[in-house]
Amino acid sequence: MCIKLFRKCVAKCGDYFYFVFRIFVGVMFFMHGAQKLFGWFSDNGSVKLVSLMGVAGVIEVVAGLAITLGLLTRLMALISAVQMVVAYFMVHFPQGWVPLQNKGELALLYFAAFLVLLWKGAGKWNLDSKLFKKEVF
Repeated sequence: MCIKLFRKCVAKCGDYFYFVFRIFVGVMFFMHGAQKLFGWFSDNGSVKLVSLMGVAGVIEVVAGLAITLGLLTRLMALISAVQMVVAYFMVHFPQGWVPLQNKGELALLYFAAFLVLLWKGAGKWNLDSKLFKKEVF
């Protein structure tokens, strides 16, 4: 009885859950980029725009905002997933292969989140449908 009720609730609320997921992933990714580019949310200051971290920051700000708004979500998720793979293998993997030891778990979690966004797209509520009457990519 409880399992049927749970499944019914999840099926009924799935669009809302996915919307919250997309917003959280987008906003958090944007915050990582804003930390790099503008020094927000950190005492470390900003990085040089013409650097690998600067390019990463630009991708994170643009993709984070686009994902949050539901604009070109699949394309932004693809670009961001590639960035997370590159980040993991360039920065974390050389320190060992275990993510908890090389501090790469966040890159891998973002990678998994971007795979979900790539698969599902923007979902029900997105800017693409308002601007283009359909999901673009």
